[in-house]
Amino acid sequence: MSMKTFLLPDLGEGLTEAELVKWLVAVGDTVVIDQPIAEVETAKSMVEVPSPYAGTVHELHGTVGEMVLVDSPLFSVLEEGSAAPAAEPQPAAPEREVAQSYREEERAGTQEPASEGSGNVLIGYGTPEGLSAKARKRRPRQSAGTQLAPAARGEAVAPRRAPLVISPLVRKLARELGINIAEVTGSGTGGLVLRSDIEAAAAVSSAPVAPASAPVAPDTTQAPAQPAGDIDSRSGLPIASRTPITGVRKTIASAMTRSRSEIPEATVWVDVDVTNLLALRADMKAKDPKNTPGLLAFIARFVVAGLQKYPELNTRIEQSAEGPAEIIGFDGINLGIAAQTDRGLMVPSIRNAQNLSARGLNAELARLTEVTRAGKASVAELTSGTFTLNNYGVFGVDGSAAIINYPEVAILGVGRIIDKPWVVEGELAVRKLTELTLAFDHRACDGGTAAGFLRFVADAMENPAAVLADL
Repeated sequence: MSMKTFLLPDLGEGLTEAELVKWLVAVGDTVVIDQPIAEVETAKSMVEVPSPYAGTVHELHGTVGEMVLVDSPLFSVLEEGSAAPAAEPQPAAPEREVAQSYREEERAGTQEPASEGSGNVLIGYGTPEGLSAKARKRRPRQSAGTQLAPAARGEAVAPRRAPLVISPLVRKLARELGINIAEVTGSGTGGLVLRSDIEAAAAVSSAPVAPASAPVAPDTTQAPAQPAGDIDSRSGLPIASRTPITGVRKTIASAMTRSRSEIPEATVWVDVDVTNLLALRADMKAKDPKNTPGLLAFIARFVVAGLQKYPELNTRIEQSAEGPAEIIGFDGINLGIAAQTDRGLMVPSIRNAQNLSARGLNAELARLTEVTRAGKASVAELTSGTFTLNNYGVFGVDGSAAIINYPEVAILGVGRIIDKPWVVEGELAVRKLTELTLAFDHRACDGGTAAGFLRFVADAMENPAAVLADL
């Protein structure tokens, strides 16, 4: 066949879908190998999908904002010098749309990726011939009798057509919400069942049922009834918006839920006098303004040194169905740095941070912050951390009972730096103070280890010159 259809590849890390953010081409455009075709957003990052084929764009599968499942068609390219395939005779609607939905299922479930390609589809995910599209068995079409909704109270009902559903995501949503698609009336063209129809059906099914009472004549003076779902049954307030938890927010929610439900965490904190550290950095900046590391880079270097002294906090706990749980230690430190972006809180990590000086950490911090906020950080950069450093002082707060970044065992938070009265050598003085907060998994270590690490970092920040001489 001269028609090449590209399937959305396996994006790794257990990600099974991606949101189609933007088409970069239109049907009829001529494309070359490795030309970006679309932008998709996974739960980890924004990715440009290049074309492994050269030719003319024949079809774009999906619309902007739609969730595309892995191994589903993303776009089709007609190779150069090939004619478009002849159009099949079109049955009358709505039968035409039912047939189209089955063709969509067939493409999504049975088509194998083409062996030809550029070898440069997605960095880190291999070429089309390396993708392992799992073979799926098509579900047998149900007979017309199995598609009919049962009679509600014995009254005769008209036969119902098979539900018109094209999107696999709609079917998945219906299964998760326990909705029988055959009983849903579609609002799309020809009765096509849309995602909004499933959500509306779920809202109706979850609404409280009023107790039975004697029939009452309708009150024609009342205002028209509001559509189901417009009024919140719990608060009685109008519902202003419904925002699906998808993408980055879904990943954050899942990780935080697992952290709270699985990790028995404890928290220790300490106030730190950073007057000397600020003075040291100011002196370095006056002599060499271009090469002076930022304050967070210095703190990161102290944290790395502390983790080398207290490696119990640079571990991960793994549960095993066949044996006891294990504490996994690492030969190296991947220091995660929490960064707030337009897409949510992201934690890119500096790999093998123990090999970098404060200047090296500062350069890597700048690079990771830039690519993360631009949505270009790789999955490996966003998922390989072994310990997290969170500078929430930039938001103007003193402290926070941070949630551990699952599956790590500890997170260190740094608050804002403010002037406070402090006793120095028996005399009251105004000093620059910040608060360090360490949340740790009590399964991985005890309070003495956590307090020892926190005190080491605090002492390094209070007397930086003595510590930096040994780093």
